[in-house]
Amino acid sequence: MRLPLLALTLAAAPALAQQAPAFHTLDGRTLRPADIDRTVQQLMDSALVPGLAVALLENNKVRYLHTYGYRNLATKAPLEPQTAMYGASLSKAVFAYLVMQLVQEKRLDLDKPMAGYLPKPLPDYEAWRDLAGDDRWQRLTARMALTHTTGLPNWRWIAPDKKLRFQFEPGARYGYSGEGLQLLQLVVETITGQTLVQLSEARVFGPLKMSRTSYVWQPAFEQNYALGYDEQGQPFEKRKRTKAGAAGSLETTPADYAAFLAAVMQGKGLTPDAKREMTLRQVRIPFKAQFGPLAAVAAPDSNRAIRLGYGLGWGTFESPYGPAYFKEGHDDGWENHSVVFGDRKVGLLLMGNSSNADKIFKALLERLLGDRATPWQWENYVPYQLAEK
Repeated sequence: MRLPLLALTLAAAPALAQQAPAFHTLDGRTLRPADIDRTVQQLMDSALVPGLAVALLENNKVRYLHTYGYRNLATKAPLEPQTAMYGASLSKAVFAYLVMQLVQEKRLDLDKPMAGYLPKPLPDYEAWRDLAGDDRWQRLTARMALTHTTGLPNWRWIAPDKKLRFQFEPGARYGYSGEGLQLLQLVVETITGQTLVQLSEARVFGPLKMSRTSYVWQPAFEQNYALGYDEQGQPFEKRKRTKAGAAGSLETTPADYAAFLAAVMQGKGLTPDAKREMTLRQVRIPFKAQFGPLAAVAAPDSNRAIRLGYGLGWGTFESPYGPAYFKEGHDDGWENHSVVFGDRKVGLLLMGNSSNADKIFKALLERLLGDRATPWQWENYVPYQLAEK
């Protein structure tokens, strides 16, 4: 049975979106708002996606921001630009931006072992006691954490015994790790004497006027937040996080995260050198998939052709339109993707409250942006029709 969809324009002003200027794609097409709406609604309907936000950025500014569908299917409450949505691993990009501010202030050295910033050995901390007896923790650096080369797993709870242990030698290769980012959070909070919530508000959300974004749930979110839905359109219980996690606790809105993406594109808050290093490929990714059993299996030449890699907190690749950097966020009921083509000053943000949303990302990237270089197979953005076969 198909889910009913409601196409929405910019919050309380339906005519505004239709008056928005046209967007110019990487491959030279001109898209009017009506063209964008038609494409998005068709794809959402085909893949049973309850709600989706789309932001298109041009000349390093938000050119078009539009929300479609529902934040709550039962009440038919619409998804809006100011609706709180779970950002998942978009959290890591915000954290990387914050970390690079400390780097440019010389409060943090990317290549100094993180252990040197802590007042006691890492295994003496309750959360890290599993690493006792394995002194490789002494070699871990902030650069390794941000490039996902620590050798730590994505999450310890994935292991049968839920114990934290190294998967490979630190610095040896790429291996996506939320644990590595959590370790860097400990170091950053130790260096500054502030919590991640305090730091992010002072350094990111306040200056960029991201008034409805936080690493923990805020009472202000209660009046307008989205539920996440599974592949059959059934809602997941909303998780209102009370513990800040650099790797994945971010609650944000389409409007706020689009503003953050524009700020990164413009280099706000960062020196040119810091931004360049953050978005420059630091490590190669030669594997077939980002997650799962293929995450350590050698990939075909497709990844090599686009020079797929990782910068500091952001993925990177090459395209016919110059270098690109990207960040995604995935969880049950939530699929998010952002990508920027720096030389062309063009970017795109997608935020969906459905486990099906990533199945239309390949088509959206191609039709709305002209991006055919994003490694959709590595991302597992299998088109809906193919996924169902």
